[in-house]
Amino acid sequence: MILMVQGTTSDAGKSALVTGLCRVLHRRGIKVAPFKPQNMALNSAVTADGGEIGRAQAVQALACEVSTSVHMNPVLLKPNSDTGAQIILQGKAVTNMEATAYHDYKKVAKATVMDSYQRLCDEYDSVMIEGAGSPAEINLRDNDIANMGFAEEADIPVIIIADIDKGGVFAHLYGTLALLSESEQKRVIGFVINRFRGDISILQPGLDWLEEKTGKPVLGVLPYLHGFDLEAEDAIDKEQHLSAETKLNVSVPVFSRISNHTDFDVLRKNPDINLRYIQKGERITNADLIILPGSKSTRADLEYLKSQKWDKDIMRHLRFGGKVLGICGGFQMLGKTIADPDGVEGRPGTTKGLGLLNMHTTLTPHKRLTNVTGQLFLQHRSYPVSGYEIHVGKTVREENSDDLDLIKLNTGCSDGLISGCGQIMGCYLHGLFDEFDVTKAICKWAGAEDIEFFDHLKNKQDAINRIADAVEDNLKLDLLWPSIQ
Repeated sequence: MILMVQGTTSDAGKSALVTGLCRVLHRRGIKVAPFKPQNMALNSAVTADGGEIGRAQAVQALACEVSTSVHMNPVLLKPNSDTGAQIILQGKAVTNMEATAYHDYKKVAKATVMDSYQRLCDEYDSVMIEGAGSPAEINLRDNDIANMGFAEEADIPVIIIADIDKGGVFAHLYGTLALLSESEQKRVIGFVINRFRGDISILQPGLDWLEEKTGKPVLGVLPYLHGFDLEAEDAIDKEQHLSAETKLNVSVPVFSRISNHTDFDVLRKNPDINLRYIQKGERITNADLIILPGSKSTRADLEYLKSQKWDKDIMRHLRFGGKVLGICGGFQMLGKTIADPDGVEGRPGTTKGLGLLNMHTTLTPHKRLTNVTGQLFLQHRSYPVSGYEIHVGKTVREENSDDLDLIKLNTGCSDGLISGCGQIMGCYLHGLFDEFDVTKAICKWAGAEDIEFFDHLKNKQDAINRIADAVEDNLKLDLLWPSIQ
């Protein structure tokens, strides 16, 4: 039971539909796994087998109620410039490559993709597959491993989803199909229209026209799910539903290579917290807490931070008693220096940090990928904490520093520091806010005495179930899988 979902555009709803299909099959007792041959994203997760995959596949694995594996996303591209990216194969970084070179390298990556796909097919009864971007991107058709090139090699059926909220949905679907080769068109078994609002009877003439013109059925029309929230692969979601009087103002500057901004979804979804993403050209003002996020290119993004004068905003914020938190690359920026002697992130050299923590970071070729647990120590109390580390570099505290360890890991090591003045802290831990007690403690440290309870895991499960319910209610599942009705 294999099916691939491809989209007419990026953000057409591929990830959500695959997530919903995974949960639908899981509800029926079918052992199912997600798969995305190639993903380009700066939001990633550490798998149970110690590798790195896109966050969407981690959410899809949750929908399947199975452990994450590097084989669910065997090729992950993490952009580190406008024309280049780090290449991650089966969870491990292998090289950095410019786009033109990678176009030829896809012949090598294809073997990795097919190996992982076969492993999942051997282990699971069903595999739900997500494409990337659009199969109609003509300039990317040669050596394609993300969409129809993979579907042809694996010989699997495909459905195409389009977002009606973007406009031009029939042109998107009809045009995408028309741009495929004859053999590719034959493996398309139907269409799905996503994010529809209103009376479907008004849409019906268009559905009839599309089916008549293409000879392909419209398998369903999914409604626009208001307040629907799953972790994004790249796009920053700014939607909030705030209470009448917010208790904490949080500002997160958006770096040019910001990574794992999903760390802050927990804060954004809490009605007591006003989370503001600071964009290029904006200044950081009226914040109780400034959080420096992760970065794929820490030294370059530190220079970008300074070019935006955010360093001056941070210093002013601290003078007025505000709090600053850094996570991963943002943590490294808080130190005195970031050295890159081997040119891991670009040209070798050393960049002066913000100097807010008494530490020095040296970037190293080896990337640390691990899931961790431990205790966070803050304001004379300790809190159980868990998450994952995904970074290059080793950070060392200066001798005789009055900075204190922030987290004691269960491995016996430490992670992060808090300044002697108590205003600045940072760590490498992604997922820091997933435990509510930790979030509450950090918010209290930043000035909010009490915030509304928010269950992050339950929220994710609720979102998965909402899309699965919509799939069951609005898709003609009998056309996909007559045997499981």
